[in-house]
Amino acid sequence: MDDQAEIREFLASRRARITPEQAGLPAYGGHRRVKGLRREEVAMLAGVSVDYYVRLERGNLSGASDSVLDGVARALHLDDAERQYLFDLARHTSPPTRARRRTAAKRLRPALQYMLDAITDAPAWIHNDRQDLLAANDLAQALYAPLLAGPRRPANIARFIYLDPAARDFLPDWDKAANDVAAMLRGEAGRNPYSKDLTDLIGELSTRSEIFRKRWADHNVRQHRTGPKKIHHPAVGNLELNFETMSLDSDPSLTLVIYTAVPHSPSADALRLLATWAATQNQSQADLHERLT
Repeated sequence: MDDQAEIREFLASRRARITPEQAGLPAYGGHRRVKGLRREEVAMLAGVSVDYYVRLERGNLSGASDSVLDGVARALHLDDAERQYLFDLARHTSPPTRARRRTAAKRLRPALQYMLDAITDAPAWIHNDRQDLLAANDLAQALYAPLLAGPRRPANIARFIYLDPAARDFLPDWDKAANDVAAMLRGEAGRNPYSKDLTDLIGELSTRSEIFRKRWADHNVRQHRTGPKKIHHPAVGNLELNFETMSLDSDPSLTLVIYTAVPHSPSADALRLLATWAATQNQSQADLHERLT
């Protein structure tokens, strides 16, 4: 990303979405020439001079203190993910940080796969910061069979959502999933703007998907730590699951995801059916291998 352009567009887009009424400012009559707040209004709410805020919105966050960034975050009603993104952008405007690169992990320690395999009643899998699916237990592999159907490895969740037509059938809330994954990649780009792997993925999606280009241009940032997940599986039908994510302290770029269903619900029954289906598929493959060898 171009740091200055990203800062400018991010701050301007957040300013444009807030009305004076939402900011607690008097609502004056007449036509406003700008959408949302004016720069001088943000400066007043943030407790900085207008000239200083204009400098910030032009893309110069270098030297901005935490208190100034906090003031801007409050003025623009940034949520936790957006606030962290602003701080990440400020951190990367300092020249010494430009040498720091964090490559997305592509391999796992064997102990992590052992951990996944020990989880037998829930789909569990691990992805890296650019949404590569690196490992999964048997149930997660069965659940994500459409994602894993292609030959490319590691399979990538963002690429599947935006470039594979099967994703729209697999994800009933496709529009939300597309928003979420673009916002998560945007957040990662703020944390790790010089990652070639991440830049290549964003470039591929931008080139091949007009929808992704539009979502990317929204400059939304989002954390995706817990919540509901709807899936339509070709073998077992609809599932309504809950997901929890956990960062792995020993591998900071990796995230563990576990799906669960409400006990005794239709989705719980579907997960059990999926486990049977997966076992049948695995046995069929083993039988075929035996006949061929």
